[in-house]
Amino acid sequence: MMDISKQIAYWKDGATKDLDFAGRLLERDQEVLYGLFFVHLALEKIIKAHVSKQTGEIPPRIHNLLSLAKLGKLELLQEQMDFLGKMNLYNIEGRYPGTEFPTPSLERAIQYFERAKEITEWLIKQL
Repeated sequence: MMDISKQIAYWKDGATKDLDFAGRLLERDQEVLYGLFFVHLALEKIIKAHVSKQTGEIPPRIHNLLSLAKLGKLELLQEQMDFLGKMNLYNIEGRYPGTEFPTPSLERAIQYFERAKEITEWLIKQL
């Protein structure tokens, strides 16, 4: 039998580390696309913690934040869903370079990071 509390801790810890790394990439190295890739990864992991909690199973190997949020039965505001949809773009760019969409400014990327940090902290409190 799987220990769900270990699964939840794994995803939560990974989300925290990835968010910290994203902040360093953005602030220290000014790496916008790599930083936002790790922002997406952090959001994906904290949502997967909720999927584990809700389903009692290992989350599926998908990366779409909105699909995962639905599986995790998260009650999100429209603004939060819109933000997650926007962050999905940086998963694609990070995994499949050459996708055509504008790279945000460093300032905008830091704003995205701060918003993701708020959402991540909010989701951690719900676990």
